[in-house]
Amino acid sequence: MDVGESVEHAAVRELKEETGLDIVELSLFGVYSDPDRDPRGHTVSVVFTAAAAGTPLAGDDAGQVMVVLPQDTPTTVFDHAKILSDYCRTRHDRE
Repeated sequence: MDVGESVEHAAVRELKEETGLDIVELSLFGVYSDPDRDPRGHTVSVVFTAAAAGTPLAGDDAGQVMVVLPQDTPTTVFDHAKILSDYCRTRHDRE
């Protein structure tokens, strides 16, 4: 996030910068704030779901983007396994 920028605007801007996609629908999924979740000291993740338009292109630091199934989430992504599990459970509950 840039100073003075809303979290929502930062999410839309970052997605555009890193993937070339335009957000057409953004909604807050949840906030994860376990102080011990990330050894880098990043204590809060604000997670959005989004519908996007366009053709995805890897940005400068997203060149190694890959699809990862929740059961195969690498341990290097800290609390992402919990976030993906919560998302899959929520999505399943809606179906």
